[in-house]
Parts: sequence; structure tokens; C-alpha cells
Amino acid sequence: MDIVPEITRQSITNLVKNDKREDGRGLTEYRDISIETNVISKAEGSARVRLGGTQVMVGIKPQLGSPFPDTPDLGVLMTNCEMLPMADPNFEPGPPSDDSIELARVVDRGIRESELVELDKLCVEEGKHVWMLFIDLHIIDNCGNLFDACELAVMAALKSTKLPVAEIVDEEVVISEDETFDLPINNELALCTFVKIGDKMVIDPTLDEERVSSARLNVGVTKEGHICSMQKGGKEPFTKDEILYCVNTAVGKVKELIEYL
Repeated sequence: MDIVPEITRQSITNLVKNDKREDGRGLTEYRDISIETNVISKAEGSARVRLGGTQVMVGIKPQLGSPFPDTPDLGVLMTNCEMLPMADPNFEPGPPSDDSIELARVVDRGIRESELVELDKLCVEEGKHVWMLFIDLHIIDNCGNLFDACELAVMAALKSTKLPVAEIVDEEVVISEDETFDLPINNELALCTFVKIGDKMVIDPTLDEERVSSARLNVGVTKEGHICSMQKGGKEPFTKDEILYCVNTAVGKVKELIEYL
């Protein structure tokens, strides 16, 4: 059970009420961001992102498989998340937790709804063979805002991914050992996460800010400024004005975040 000391709750709430934060940032400022790609030698694409003290790593593994019956000419994306116990005392080993499943789904939704990957170009033989991309998220250090860190890491990993050339020869799939091609990327996006503390909205929350917040809103935005996904968390509702504030702030932040890629 995650219990926040009352003195911590009051301190953070009072700071935010006066448009301040514990680390000196403004309410719409991100922590320092760094991105490294090709950090896993055995993966076809990978990235590590540091967002303040938060660290996540993403690996991309392709595999030939059968397409879904209703999309016989499209490749397949599968996103999974592992929250390592060393990253946070509240993470437990075993089956994926609800938080882990939600994180993977929010990141996955942004990729799909932005049409980030040109899935039609991952088809080797319609109805029979397509590339399946397994996107594995690994949480290394949780200091808050895993959503935005993971979305950036997935974007960076996908942009660094190279697939082997596969062809049909005598009705069999032949995979080249030497020839590769860049994963066809059709778009770019960023995820902006806000939490509600008191009556204020705060972007890129730290772990303590998340724990004292009453609600969360994730807003996915493409590089053109189009909203492609949203997700609400927490018990408290948002007003219309609060949602519009988050959307407008996210649209203004997307170029800043994509520049890190």
C-alpha cells in the first residue's frame, strides 16, 4: 500500500497552489530529458530514456508470423511492459499488474492511433506472412511520469529499428542475413501527462506529485498537433476547462519533446 506522509502532501499541495514545485520547475515545465538509441545489441531497435530521475528502456524484436484475419495485409504490433522490482519498492514480481497493463495499453494506443508505423509495408505475403513487432518496455527507475518516458523511448526505438529483407522464393519465405531496411515510419508523436493537485494541473509529475494527485490525464499529440489518444486515471473528475487546458498545453509541447528524437 502506497502511503504518503501528510506533511509531504501538504507541502506539495501548497507549493502547487502558488504555481511552484519542489524541484523549482514551473507547472508546465518538463524535467531534463536524454535519449540514447541502439543500447541493446541483440535487439533490432532499442532506446533508453532518462526523464529526470526516471529511466526506461525499450527493445524491439521482429518475428515473421500470420496476420490477423481482418487485416491480412498489415503487420502486427504487440506492446508489453515489465516493471522491475528494483525500479520501485511498490513493484512486485509475477504477472503484470494493472498499472503495467495500463502503461502498455496507453503507449500502444498512441502508436496505433497516430499511424506511426506503416503497417502495410510489413506485409511479406498477404494473408500468410507479415512482420510482427514485439515492443518490450522495461522500467529501470521510477521517479514519476512513466507514460511520457515510455512513449519517447518507443518512438526512439522504432526509429532506430532495422528489419531483415524477406522474400517469397518457391512459396517459401527467405530472410536475408545481410540486407536490411529501416522500419517504415509514417509519423511522430509525444505523450503529455498531467496530474491534478488541488485545483491546478501539473505536467510531467514526479513520483511524489503522482502520489498526492487526485486525477491524471494523458494526451497523445502528433507532430502536426493532432490529438491521437487520451486516457484518464484517478478518482476525481476533470472540468471541461481543465481538459481544454491540458490539450492546448500538450499541443504546444509536442514540438519541444519531438526535438529530443
